[in-house]
Amino acid sequence: MTKRFPVLLASLLAVSSVSAPLQVLAQEAQPLDRIAAVVDEDVILQSELQRAIANIKAQYAGRENQLPPEDVLSRQVLERLVLVKLQVARAQGSGIRVSDQELNQAMNAIAQQNGSDLDALRQRLAHDGIDFNDFRASVRDEITVQRLRQSFAQSRISVSEGEVDAALKQQATVGNQYHLAHILIALPDGSNADQIATGQKKAEGVKALLDKGELDFNAAAVRYSDSPNALEGGDLGWRSLDEIPQAFAQLMEKMKPGEVVGPIRGPSGFQLLKLVEVRDASAASGGAHTVTEYHGRHILVRVDDHQTDAAAKAKIDTLRARIAGGADFETVAKESSEDNNSKGQGGDLGWFPVDAFGPAFGQQVAGIQDGGVSQPFRTDAGWHIVQRVATRQTDVTNDNQRAQIRETIGRRKLEDEYNRFLQELRGEAYVSFRSGDRAENTATPPQS
Repeated sequence: MTKRFPVLLASLLAVSSVSAPLQVLAQEAQPLDRIAAVVDEDVILQSELQRAIANIKAQYAGRENQLPPEDVLSRQVLERLVLVKLQVARAQGSGIRVSDQELNQAMNAIAQQNGSDLDALRQRLAHDGIDFNDFRASVRDEITVQRLRQSFAQSRISVSEGEVDAALKQQATVGNQYHLAHILIALPDGSNADQIATGQKKAEGVKALLDKGELDFNAAAVRYSDSPNALEGGDLGWRSLDEIPQAFAQLMEKMKPGEVVGPIRGPSGFQLLKLVEVRDASAASGGAHTVTEYHGRHILVRVDDHQTDAAAKAKIDTLRARIAGGADFETVAKESSEDNNSKGQGGDLGWFPVDAFGPAFGQQVAGIQDGGVSQPFRTDAGWHIVQRVATRQTDVTNDNQRAQIRETIGRRKLEDEYNRFLQELRGEAYVSFRSGDRAENTATPPQS
């Protein structure tokens, strides 16, 4: 991301009239932003770091005692920003891009989630001292990182039907799920005996603080953990026994909620694991579950660079009038729909749950009777009309269970693999932490 640094005002001050008001000059001579870290060919500015720290503090409002000392918090937040920079660079190098249109949609969604529009969001950010363009840039980075993670999952993570069958079998016999949190004291790759001993001593020291009650687990994770989820208190969410490392799984059934075990040596270092709570897996899955499915057809008129919203609306109104006048929906769809996936089938979408094509589409389908045709409505793709052909109730209990288990196993695999990927990314990068360097004195990182 290109950084724009304030212009140095020395030449202006040198030629200014002696009679120039000093307070005007003082207002113009803003302090230069400083560099917090150099990350390969990019930099993290001190202002970025301070904004990120302020965001963390805002999340812990009322629980400030759980945060580590300022220098420790600054180091942890800076490390997180370094990882974001590295992930964004890797994503861009892999061809992952977030268009301005996609970013605008995300910004509008954020505004709506906060019960406002984009102008109100801009005003709120300004009130909080946050530059709107900086906020947009951070949202773009967040979306980019999410897409890199999705791409990583698609290329490297797979869950076989056999794994799902085994997890279902174990769930039927064991029946419990465990809410866990952890603290990781990381060890460097190829660590020597002294480094291992130091890591173990630190982990034992943290465990002693917990045992004495001098610090709660969340606060200890924020303060001492080297895991990427340290600032979330080390929360690992709900897991079944097959998703827990074998070294810990044997202990889970004997532990009570609130207990902490460890330190135990793992691939990444020494871990402390806390059992937060336990629940019955069958109760969590909700038992039998049926959903309403609809059989429908639709006609789409796209809104894009070649067709304005007004033109698309006029066209869909004409098609709707033809159908109201007795024209066959399927025939009109084959002739005029701009959805190439369903046009050849007369707009047939098959059977689908109400949320399959987004909330706007689902609302229209649910709001008409079997055989009915909706009025024209707008989605991101363009203007639609939909015909509801039929309705049925479908038992999806088994499908839901398998989907949930597949997602859970995939999430656990992704977490392990992606954390290793981040460690490799961090280890290969040129990262230099600075204290007091001004923006104009950026060092050029060595080329690999």
